[in-house]
Amino acid sequence: MGIQGIQKLTLLDFPGKVACTLFTAGCNFRCPFCHNASLVTHVDGKRDIPEEEILAFLNKRRGVLDGVCITGGEPLLWTDIEACIRKIRELGYLVKLDTNGSNVSLLKHLAEEGLLDYVAMDIKNAPDKYGITIGIEGYHLENILQSVDFLLTGSVPYEFRTTVVREFHNREDFAAIGRWIKGAERYFLQGFQDSGDLIAPGLRGYTKEIMEQALAIVRRNVPNAELRGIE
Repeated sequence: MGIQGIQKLTLLDFPGKVACTLFTAGCNFRCPFCHNASLVTHVDGKRDIPEEEILAFLNKRRGVLDGVCITGGEPLLWTDIEACIRKIRELGYLVKLDTNGSNVSLLKHLAEEGLLDYVAMDIKNAPDKYGITIGIEGYHLENILQSVDFLLTGSVPYEFRTTVVREFHNREDFAAIGRWIKGAERYFLQGFQDSGDLIAPGLRGYTKEIMEQALAIVRRNVPNAELRGIE
């Protein structure tokens, strides 16, 4: 499944669970602020961690870890993700999926098969600025819109999240996002931090004060919205 990294312990990635995180290579987006740029742009199968090694690790950690987070990149690019998740679940683990929402059919299938315990979907920006924000001018939003609609039904526990970047997000965008995902159970505005591994250098985050103002705008339609990663 193109797994090229593993964080063996996280208390943050899977809400309320002790987990590990698997990082898959490759993404169909090119968000300038992506903090895993090398994982997205330098896909090399020679760097894959063998599935047997991953499963052996998980087998040893049974009783210590509650869940497994699968992130990227974009995990739903991998057609064998279902088989991998089934093996993980056979070991007794809960599974959280991080996705950009661009493969709504596979997202629905995995959820309907009962293979996902939690989904975190990125909301990159207001709909009319999606293309520029993901680095693909003229991107058609049909799959994104359908993924949002599907998660809003509550078929699987979920959260939406937006990494806020000064060069891409403004007051009008926060208002538009709030209207788009109105009534969402969980939505987080995440402060941008330069990981040193970006697609485009020189980007900046907002101050805590500005982030709190953005949160107030979003809460007009998403009362449960919160800030994340803001010091």
